[in-house]
Amino acid sequence: MLELLFLLLPVAAGYGWIMGRNSVRQAQRKQSSILSKHYYKGLNFLLSDQPDKAVDTLIKMINVNSDTVETHIAMGSFFRHRGEIDRAIKVHQNLVSREELQPAQRENALRELGHDYTQAGFLERAENAFLQLLNSEKHYLVAQQQLFSIYQTTKEWERAIELAERMVQCHGDNDEVCERLAHFYCEQASVELKNDSQGAALTLLQKAVNADEYAVRPWLMLGEIALDQKRYTDANAYFTQVAERDINWFSEAVPSLEKIAEETDDWESFQKNLESHWQECATSYLAMVDVLLKRGDTANAAEYLLEQLRKRPTMRGFKTLMGLYIDQLQDKTTADSLRLLKELVEKQMLQRPKYRCNSCGFSGRKLYWLCPSCKKWGMVKPIKGLDGE
Repeated sequence: MLELLFLLLPVAAGYGWIMGRNSVRQAQRKQSSILSKHYYKGLNFLLSDQPDKAVDTLIKMINVNSDTVETHIAMGSFFRHRGEIDRAIKVHQNLVSREELQPAQRENALRELGHDYTQAGFLERAENAFLQLLNSEKHYLVAQQQLFSIYQTTKEWERAIELAERMVQCHGDNDEVCERLAHFYCEQASVELKNDSQGAALTLLQKAVNADEYAVRPWLMLGEIALDQKRYTDANAYFTQVAERDINWFSEAVPSLEKIAEETDDWESFQKNLESHWQECATSYLAMVDVLLKRGDTANAAEYLLEQLRKRPTMRGFKTLMGLYIDQLQDKTTADSLRLLKELVEKQMLQRPKYRCNSCGFSGRKLYWLCPSCKKWGMVKPIKGLDGE
């Protein structure tokens, strides 16, 4: 009897293994059947133009198989690109709320949910979503860019500064972040100046100088503050720093330097500054013409300007040259004709933009440090050529 029991043990074990295997297969087939049922039902709703029911049906699939997470993320993104933001939010919110998701899957869903909120205009919710992703190794750059965009839209410069400083502290100096940070300091400094908090503004501008060694904007602002306070020596030093940082921006400082020369009657220092930081542009050679005119040397001023126009023709230079010739003409008819032509040129110049974005091509007569079109910092610059510098 005992021997028989030993003989039956392998048979019982084999039978148990076979039954267990069949049970697993049945469970898998049942699960697959349920998944297929939900999938095809949801697909049918989509094809029948019933997207709301399709969303509800397909969301149920995640209860059955978490491997469909990426499919749901893609589906939500598809709705967002179609402009169906409510449905996109519904799909991605459902994913984020699932505790059983892997951390990487939840981060992917949270990123898409942040994009949904941004497109819907729910900027506070979008901010909360992207703030959660700042510690993500995979998504922190996207989160950083989106948060900067939100703070720029809402003009929350203090939050933008806090974020940029955090990024520099966590990830080291980055040229793009440092450039942004300098602009954020300048924007907040402008706010402080409007509130008559000049001390706070000066502190922020000094931080901007330290944040980006190539930044010209804080030096221009420091120069304007000193000029308003009639601290001409300081103002002259600040505006000269613009040329030291980026000679291409010196044309923005020259008019203020000329004003300092006018106030102090020190045209010799102004001329030396122009010559030592010479920029091939209309603003520079027209300023040199003003120096010659201040000395009463009209003939040489006209000759110098004509020479510069041959090298670098501009509408501004042409208008100034006509003005010089009008003053020297004895014939009234010729002078009137030139005067009419000068007025036409002036009207044409007023219709031409002075600045253009080197990134997207946006143009206008006002200098925007943040391009209104492509939302990039420092890309709007003075136009070169016949209509500009």
